[in-house]
Amino acid sequence: MAYIQVLPEFGLVADPMVGIITSAGESLSPVIEKVAALEAVSDDLVNMLSGEGNLLASFPNREQGLAIGGTITSLWYGFAIGLFIAGIIAFQLIRAVA
Repeated sequence: MAYIQVLPEFGLVADPMVGIITSAGESLSPVIEKVAALEAVSDDLVNMLSGEGNLLASFPNREQGLAIGGTITSLWYGFAIGLFIAGIIAFQLIRAVA
């Protein structure tokens, strides 16, 4: 029975007869630790999308920072687009009168 080495530094081998990846007598704890870190980062990305919750690299008591920042940004974009549209309408009205 031959095994295919998948990650030799972690001792992971693939069994082509069964079709699974298993450890070759070594511990999987380094892989599990990296998966846990990846899960923490992915949860942080989901929390960033919702705008709620404490983020990994943020200071304490800043749970609503993203929601407030997003609201202020949307307000200014709306104000700028509204002024642009009002300017176009005003320009057209001035051209129609003259």
